[in-house]
Amino acid sequence: QVQLVESGGGLVQAGGSLRVSCAASGITFNVNAMGWFRQAPGKEREWVAAISGGYTRYVDSVKGRFAISRDNAKNTVYLQMNSLKPEDTAVYYCNAGGGMGYESGRYVYNAGAHWGQGTQVTVSS
Repeated sequence: QVQLVESGGGLVQAGGSLRVSCAASGITFNVNAMGWFRQAPGKEREWVAAISGGYTRYVDSVKGRFAISRDNAKNTVYLQMNSLKPEDTAVYYCNAGGGMGYESGRYVYNAGAHWGQGTQVTVSS
């Protein structure tokens, strides 16, 4: 049974930093692409970042501010978030088993079947 457990969310002031983590079990972690999504109140869930093999990809709105990484020994993927803005406020979800794609001139991550429960990130102005 696949389990993804996020942690590390919280409240931070604009301009601050936060790191969220996702611990995975029940999957062959090191061969799976992993992604982070977020969902703000009243909005659709959107893809934020993904990592597959040695490649990382980001949605334009977080490029240069967020960094995704993984520790295969710990079966954990991280999302380091810097220079946070109030518009980054959302529930952040970890996803496993998806795949990278290239659509309309940009890289995307198509979600896999496995989701975590989410962790709240709130950025105050």
